[in-house]
Amino acid sequence: MSASEDPRLTGPADAPILAALHAVCFDDPWSLQAMVDILASPGVIAWLAFDRDAGGTSAPAGFAIIRLTTDEGELLSLGVAAAFRRRSIARRLLAMGMRHAAECGARRIFLEVAEDNVAAQALYAAEGFEVVGRRPAYYRRADGAPVAALTLRRRIAGRFWRIRL
Repeated sequence: MSASEDPRLTGPADAPILAALHAVCFDDPWSLQAMVDILASPGVIAWLAFDRDAGGTSAPAGFAIIRLTTDEGELLSLGVAAAFRRRSIARRLLAMGMRHAAECGARRIFLEVAEDNVAAQALYAAEGFEVVGRRPAYYRRADGAPVAALTLRRRIAGRFWRIRL
């Protein structure tokens, strides 16, 4: 039996961990340099979630990266390694990102999700996101097949940012 720990804010030194997690979560992962560049971008903040095993050893389990502008947030990436899924880690990371965005004055948050990522779409729908657009051939699978992205939006101002944990 393992236990998930509360996500923590990341810093530049965490770029290798974030890039490694991104690589196990997505078919078209960001390189280490891309992760370094993203983390250095204005308004970008990221969290890492860890899972602790029965022996007390912690392992990186998931991450969330958001970018904030004046009154909007964008979830740039959210991923949980396969071995740690179905433990509410993604939900907690999403909550951290939306809480932070709301505290910084964002009124809504956007994200893109692969059209064939049913599990992620279910999470976002359960948390009040709605489809506002579609981008054909936005992602590439490992075999090169294109996959459309759905653009989702959710209000987070005031009481609307709350998320079920």
